[in-house]
Amino acid sequence: MNTLDFLKNKISTIQGQDIDRALSFIEARWIRGKEFLGSPTGILCGAMTWVSHHELVLGVCQAGGFGILASGSMAPKELALHIEHLISARCGPFGVNLIVFHPNFQDLIDVCGQYKVSHIFLGGGLPSNAMFKSLNSYNIKPVAFAPSAALAQRLIRSGAQALVIEGNEAGGHVGPVTTQVLAQEILPVLGKEVPVFVAGGIGNGRGILSYLLMGASGCQLGSRFVCTHESQAHDAFKEAFIRAQARDAVLSYGIDEGLPVIPVRALANKATKQFVSLQRSVLADIEKGTLSLEAGKMKVEHFWSGALYRAVVEGDVEHGSVMAGQSVGMIKSRESCEEVIQTLLKEMVEGVTDLQLGTPENFIKEKVAFL
Repeated sequence: MNTLDFLKNKISTIQGQDIDRALSFIEARWIRGKEFLGSPTGILCGAMTWVSHHELVLGVCQAGGFGILASGSMAPKELALHIEHLISARCGPFGVNLIVFHPNFQDLIDVCGQYKVSHIFLGGGLPSNAMFKSLNSYNIKPVAFAPSAALAQRLIRSGAQALVIEGNEAGGHVGPVTTQVLAQEILPVLGKEVPVFVAGGIGNGRGILSYLLMGASGCQLGSRFVCTHESQAHDAFKEAFIRAQARDAVLSYGIDEGLPVIPVRALANKATKQFVSLQRSVLADIEKGTLSLEAGKMKVEHFWSGALYRAVVEGDVEHGSVMAGQSVGMIKSRESCEEVIQTLLKEMVEGVTDLQLGTPENFIKEKVAFL
């Protein structure tokens, strides 16, 4: 079955003579991204610690997306077990997200190399040249996160074969710039050099379409897949998502320049308030000399890691960290990965037909002739 037939089957409930033209338009926009991924679509499910285990990755891949296994909390042997599950299920191409400051980083790379994982997404910091060299030795395609155009160019020179640009509308640890601004800054400069996938605050197919029109090779969504049946998140965690509005996903900032912290976006609760108290306590210990700055920063990170576990795994959504992007307000029910992908594709097609884009040629001729 070719890609267009695959997509038509996904949205068989839509009827009309413009469907083929709309799908051809979408295909032309993300063909570079999906060929890089080896996936039928350019829709990625972002790696979420304790959520993106093999069950979710498999569900996303079988539905036509590209799943990414989150290894942030895993030891090498545990990662190997998840990969073995995916291989035995004949998952097809999938990615693994590695945190560059993980104490067993090289061991995790070795596991991925042993099982011939095709793509590794490097998060949590700036990858070193040695890391890229190690990935190349296993013929693994490295994908890096770029918070700015300057850093994006540096990552490409170092060996990144594709980029994810993620704005601060995303859940979890985020940078200072919005998705829309990053897309405007980076896509015109680097979108033709390597595949660039956009992430952060994307919750429906029209959002994906808008970034494809700007030059993205695809889009990564995280929060949208949290409430799927295949997601390993606790029922209480999923219910918190379904109840939430966009404004509930707030940023927790550092309170003092003496203790630099990376902002975290999560649903407002007792944990977000406790984070402020924790910083005051850590700062006091640093000033007294009983705690080093590095140890203080690590204590902050351990807080988020432990709080995330309490929320995702144990279901304590009051005292745990319910990391969520601002697109959380678009999630209204529990669905399967298949249903999510179908809905996203349907919304993309409706977006194309509503705008009467038809084909890329017609779009250029009819919509931007005034330029």
